[in-house]
Amino acid sequence: MTILHFLNARLIDPEAGSDDIGSLTVKDGTILARDGKAPKGATVVDCGGKCLAPGIVDLGVKIGEPGERHKESFRSAGLAAAAGGVTTIIARPDTSPAIDTPEVLEFVTRRATESPVRIRHMAALTKGRAGAEMTEIGFLRDAGAIAFTDVFRVSSEAKAITRAMAYARSLNALVVCHPQDPGLSSGASATSGKFASLRGIPAVSPMAERMGLERDLALVEMTGVRYHADQITTAKSLPALVRAKAAGFDVTAGTSIHHLTLNEFDVGDYRTFFKFTPPLRSEQDRLAMVAALADGTIDIISSLHTPADEESKRLPFEEAAAGAVALETFLPAAMRLYHAGHLDLPALFRAMALNPANRLGLPQGRLDLGAPADLILFDPDAPFLMDRFRLRSKSKNTPFDGARMEGKVLATWVGGTQVFAADA
Repeated sequence: MTILHFLNARLIDPEAGSDDIGSLTVKDGTILARDGKAPKGATVVDCGGKCLAPGIVDLGVKIGEPGERHKESFRSAGLAAAAGGVTTIIARPDTSPAIDTPEVLEFVTRRATESPVRIRHMAALTKGRAGAEMTEIGFLRDAGAIAFTDVFRVSSEAKAITRAMAYARSLNALVVCHPQDPGLSSGASATSGKFASLRGIPAVSPMAERMGLERDLALVEMTGVRYHADQITTAKSLPALVRAKAAGFDVTAGTSIHHLTLNEFDVGDYRTFFKFTPPLRSEQDRLAMVAALADGTIDIISSLHTPADEESKRLPFEEAAAGAVALETFLPAAMRLYHAGHLDLPALFRAMALNPANRLGLPQGRLDLGAPADLILFDPDAPFLMDRFRLRSKSKNTPFDGARMEGKVLATWVGGTQVFAADA
């Protein structure tokens, strides 16, 4: 029987919306008590006034197994997650082969035991993520799939997606979609506007996201499926999202930490570490996303961790792979929103931990009594210079390389077991 007593902690409670000094007692991997005395025989952890919060639940992490283990393995992703305060990874099915059968799902579930943090898997919505024929959603759900998505591949076959959504609805399964019109966005590497034109980069209008979202929401209305939009990044998409929520549809939306903290000008002189799907938006769109997060229109922040090797990134901008590693930079990037006064810490952890856990039906992401003791101790003010070569991910493609950042994870616990401790 293991008992931990966290003393002198700044408790960040996303459910209560509180940020107060207190104590927390953990027994056998679950939260036993708050603001009480240390039980006899407990191991006391003096937090020194630093922040103790629920571990991050990161929805939409790319891991390279199977097919691209050289970019990221379950072990390397787990080590990076633990160092970054991510205690639950929700892994994407855009692997090679895709996670579209119970057999592949069982394989990755076994492999995931190499990780020091929790890993749950999403499965493909359609076979091969090709958008034509739905997967065996029922069998995949029985095998442990937590949601269904084709990730960044958007099908133009509305009838096929409608069938998959209708079947998912019959099982109360969550469908995660990438709102984007595939015709307009095909081949695009930037957001349309003066900057993309001056740089000569193939671009897509922000309207493509709104069109994709409007189509998805029409299918949600038709089928009644539980739906999550993985990335809302433009102001033009927000009115449709607001209407859908007001109409009572079972809809949530997320955005990536990069679209909250970077804009189109960060691409600079064709810097491929700043190439994302969807592309970085205008500063006006970025601020609109921050405001939408603050008022609850957007529910979830994700890292959208996407490892890419040097050979995939050291290419002309149009040809380079999109995405960035973000498990270790997620928290310090989020601290930019806190230090800028946009969101307080409970609101941030509501979007990074509580809301994704609630959407997926997980008990994590909270400091309630009886909740799993998945916790992170961090200093929101600790400054450091980001060095990509010190990242634990196998791939080093971060847009924050060389950036001055604030916010360091000091220790991480999963189920009451310490899985990370920062160097003294």
